[in-house]
Amino acid sequence: MPSSKPSSLTAETYAHLRAEILACRLRPGTKLVISDLCKKFGFGLGAVREALSRLASEGLVIAEPHKGFSVTPVTQDELEDVTRVRVTIETLCLENAIANGDLRWETGIVSSLFELSRIELHDDKDPGRVSEDWARAHERFHAALVAACDSPTLLRIRELLYAQSERYRRFSVPLDTEKRDLGAEHRAIADAAIARDSKRASAELRAHLEKTTRILLVSGVGAKPRQSPAKGTGPAAADPVR
Repeated sequence: MPSSKPSSLTAETYAHLRAEILACRLRPGTKLVISDLCKKFGFGLGAVREALSRLASEGLVIAEPHKGFSVTPVTQDELEDVTRVRVTIETLCLENAIANGDLRWETGIVSSLFELSRIELHDDKDPGRVSEDWARAHERFHAALVAACDSPTLLRIRELLYAQSERYRRFSVPLDTEKRDLGAEHRAIADAAIARDSKRASAELRAHLEKTTRILLVSGVGAKPRQSPAKGTGPAAADPVR
């Protein structure tokens, strides 16, 4: 019987590199040198190469012939596109889940919301970053909302879009000058879902997702640099996040 160790190592490598990218510890635009990643994280060449190929298929990494791999840059165009598509898919999943959900589904929403409310948003060691515990609880809450959706295809697409949005969401937290009440936003979505009010639940979810995008657009994250005036005068534009 063949050993499952190689596939296990690849899965571990993939999970680790994916977490580093989503947490922005591997910054957008960073060139990913396979030998450097092997030394830094202690993984084998084959496992790293396979993991990067998988991440490229998910849109988190760019693979270029003769140039290798790099973390997908953060851009305004991608942010707006991912948000539009995610709102569409996420609300479809939520409406489906509301139609099919039972008591167990409701319980999952309530318990995941309670868990999320008990965890601090910011990392106590680095207040400029989102707590990894909060990020995982946040992912579980959003997954609980759509857990009763009976379309595996919709759920797979939703999961991919969630991952692509995660980097943007983490960038938005320290840029939020209005200090949004995330707890209230999550409660509003959960309350509407459990009340089986599809229209209100979808509206609350849409507002929740689009608010993150507005924070980033206002801050200039991912914006294309403006062309300098002909004589080199005028204010400099914000560079895209790299």
